[in-house]
Amino acid sequence: RLRLIFAGTPEFAAVALRQLHAHGFDIALVLTQPDRPAGRGMKMQASAVKDFAVQHAIPLAQPRSLRLDGRYPDDAAAAREAILEARADAMVVAAYGLILPQWVLDAMRDRSQGGAGLGCINIHGSLLPRWRGAAPIHRAVEAGDAQIGVCIMQMDAGLDTGAVLRQQAIPIHHEGIDADTTGRLHDRLAALGAELVVEVLDAAQQGPLDAQPQPADGVSYADKVNKAEAEIDWRRSAQQIGCSIRAFDPTPGAWTTCGDEVLKIWRAVPEPGSPAADLAPGSVLSADAHGIVVACGSGALRIHELQRAGARRLACSDFLRGQPLPTGTRLGRSAESD
Repeated sequence: RLRLIFAGTPEFAAVALRQLHAHGFDIALVLTQPDRPAGRGMKMQASAVKDFAVQHAIPLAQPRSLRLDGRYPDDAAAAREAILEARADAMVVAAYGLILPQWVLDAMRDRSQGGAGLGCINIHGSLLPRWRGAAPIHRAVEAGDAQIGVCIMQMDAGLDTGAVLRQQAIPIHHEGIDADTTGRLHDRLAALGAELVVEVLDAAQQGPLDAQPQPADGVSYADKVNKAEAEIDWRRSAQQIGCSIRAFDPTPGAWTTCGDEVLKIWRAVPEPGSPAADLAPGSVLSADAHGIVVACGSGALRIHELQRAGARRLACSDFLRGQPLPTGTRLGRSAESD
C-alpha cells in the first residue's frame, strides 16, 4: 500500500481520510488547520480531520502557515521537517485551507519519482475548470448550474489548475421544495471524492495514470462566501433568490430584515405567476399556513421555512402564530429608505 500524507480540515476532508484509512493506506502524517474558537461560547474546537487523526494515533501537525518566508517561519520549518521525515509516496489534499508553497510540491514530486509519481493530488468539489477556488459548491448552486462533480487533480503552482486524473459528475436538482442545497451536495460530493481518490491511488500502484490538462475555456472562480453577500436583494428575480437561499444553506444562511429583526430564510421556491405591478420587491403578497409569498424584482417567492435570530427554524405556519405578516409588509433594508 502507498504511504501517504493527508492535508485537510473540515468534514469534507475527514470523509476522504476515513476512507483512505479503511482501505489500508499507510497514513504517515496528517496536516490540518490549528484549532479555532467556534460556537456561541467561542471555545477552541479541533477540526474533523484532527479528531480522526487523534482517535487513530496518526502523527499530526497543525502549522499556521507553510510559507518558510511568511509570518510563521518556525511553523513552516517544523512542518517541512515532518513532511520530509514522513517519506510518503504522495500527499492527498482536501479542503485544507492553506496554500501549498512550491517547496511542498517539489518535495512530494521528488519523493514520488521512484514510486507512484503522484506528488500532491487534490480532491476538488467541482468539474474543473468550472469553479476553481474556495467555494465551488456554493457557487454552482447559486449560479443555477445543471451539474457539479468531483475532480481528482494533480496539483501545480496555480489555483486548481493542475491536470485532472479522474472526474465524475452528478446533477443538481433545482426544482421543488426539496431542491438541492449546498449542504446536501456537500455530503454527496464528500462521499464521491473519497471513492474516487481511493480509485486513483489503487490505479497508481498498477502503472502511470492518464492526466488530462484542463481546457483553457470555461474557467470560473468560486470566491469565498461572506455573510454580507447572503443578504437577500429582493430586486433580483425569484429564481435567482431561490438559488441563493439554497447556496447559502447551511452556512452562512440567507437572510433579510423585517423592521429591526433579522430573519434567516431556509426553504423557499419560486411562485408561479407574477406579483401585482404596484407592489415593490420585498412586499408580502400573502402569508398563511402554506407559506409567505414575497414579491421579487421578477416573479414571487414562496417561503416555507425561516428563523428568528437566536431561535430555531420554523415552518411558516408556526412562525406566523407568533408574528403575523399582513399583506404589504416590506422585507429587506430597501424598505427603510422608502
